[in-house]
Amino acid sequence: MGGRDETELDAYSRVVTTVADRLLPSIASLKLMQRVRGGRRPAASGSAVALTPDGHLVTSAHVVSGAREGTATFADGHEVDFEVVGGDDLSELAVVRVHGDVLPAQLGDAATLRVGQLVVAVGNPLGMAGSVSAGVVSALGRSFVTSAGRHGRVVDNVIQTDAALHPGNSGGALADGRGSVVGINTAVIGPHIGQGLGLAVPVNNTTKRIIAALMRDGHVRRAWLGVGGGGRPLPPKAARELGQQHGVEVLSVVPDSPAGRGGIRPEDIVVTVDGVPTPDVGSLQHLLTAARIGRRVPVVVVRHGQVVHLHVRPTELETART
Repeated sequence: MGGRDETELDAYSRVVTTVADRLLPSIASLKLMQRVRGGRRPAASGSAVALTPDGHLVTSAHVVSGAREGTATFADGHEVDFEVVGGDDLSELAVVRVHGDVLPAQLGDAATLRVGQLVVAVGNPLGMAGSVSAGVVSALGRSFVTSAGRHGRVVDNVIQTDAALHPGNSGGALADGRGSVVGINTAVIGPHIGQGLGLAVPVNNTTKRIIAALMRDGHVRRAWLGVGGGGRPLPPKAARELGQQHGVEVLSVVPDSPAGRGGIRPEDIVVTVDGVPTPDVGSLQHLLTAARIGRRVPVVVVRHGQVVHLHVRPTELETART
C-alpha cells in the first residue's frame, strides 16, 4: 500500500510542479502606487497574469481600483513599472501594461472544467511572491454580484475552489492540470462565512471578449435598458404559446430609460430580446452588448398572461467605464 500511495502522490506532485514551472514566469506581483508630494507610495497590492509578449497583464478590477500606475515584480525578481490600461468593475476584470516584454500564459476555457477536477492557484498571497497552492473545483455555476455606481451585474459561471487563497491572490491565475489559465482569482470567502473557499472569474469566450475590449479601448461598452428584475416561471398558457418556461420579471423601470420609453412596465415578464430567449437575468445581461446600443431591438414580454410585442432602443451604460 505504501508504494502505491507514494506513486499516486508522485503523480499528483508532478502535475502541480509542472503547472508551477509553466506559470510562475507569467505571474506578477502588483504594487499599486499613489502619487504624493515628493514621489509615490504603495497603496494596494495583488497579482496579475501576463497575456501578451508586449506587456499586457490581466488582473482583478478591485486590485487596481482608483489607481493609474504601480510596479510589477516577476518570479525572477525583475521589477518594472506598469500603467492601468482599463478596468471593468461589472466583470471584475482589469488590464495593466508593463514597460517591457513578458512571457504570456496560455489561456484555457473554463467551460471544460468538471467538479472535482484538480486546479492550481498561482499568485502572491499576503505579499509572498510566487506562491502555489492546489485543490479541486468545488463547484461550478456559482455567481456573485458586482457593482459600478448605481448599476449592478451578476458575474455568472464563477468557479469555486478549495485551493488556498488569501488576500493578494486576487488577479492571479487558477490553472488546470495542463497549465492553462481557466480563471482569475478574485474573492476569498471569509472565516465567518466559510473556510477554505475561493472564487475565480472564469476564462471563457465572454471574458476573453471583455479582456480584448479592455486592451483595445480601456473600457467595455454595454447596452442599457433600465430595468431591474429576476427570473420567474411563465404562466402556463404563455409558456405553451411561446415554448418557453421562464423569463425575467420586471420589478422596476428607471424613469425615462430605454425600457420605459419602449413601453416595458413593472410586472412584465421579458421572454425574448432581439429574438433570443431570456430565461434568467444572466441571459438578459449577455444580450446587452455594444452591438445593440442605439439600435431598435424587438422585445417580447408577457403582460397579465398575454404576449405583447414591443421595441426598445438601448443606450450605452456610461458607468461601464471605470
